[in-house]
Amino acid sequence: MALMPKRIKHRKMHRGRVRGMATRGNTVSFGEFGLQTLEPGWISARTLEAGRVAATHFLHREGKVYIRVFPDKPVTSKPLETRMGKGKGEPDHWVAPIKPGNVLFEIGGVDEATAKQALLRVAHKMPVRCRFAVRRHGL
Repeated sequence: MALMPKRIKHRKMHRGRVRGMATRGNTVSFGEFGLQTLEPGWISARTLEAGRVAATHFLHREGKVYIRVFPDKPVTSKPLETRMGKGKGEPDHWVAPIKPGNVLFEIGGVDEATAKQALLRVAHKMPVRCRFAVRRHGL
């Protein structure tokens, strides 16, 4: 089941633009290892679900997978072969706007080699470049 909000205040949203580096959600907090983005973009709910499935399938039910982002932005689209005009399209899918530095996924309860392989499989499914991040216990 794809992630999406239970209820929202407004059905349609402006596109906006993703600027700057992530100041929040940019450190590994829940697990020991994470997947951190290196460029901005939108990640759809379907893509996040594909990443989650890839990680859990590789881990064989050991360890825990955390998803640190939530798709709360509606993206609209008009039907195919529709003439221009007649207003904005209907909500089609949900995305999570991502800034460089955001931690997308975290894994806990497994060794570093296993976590690295699992997160590499997730990174292949993401539309943005990502890197492997380790929790810093000193802070």
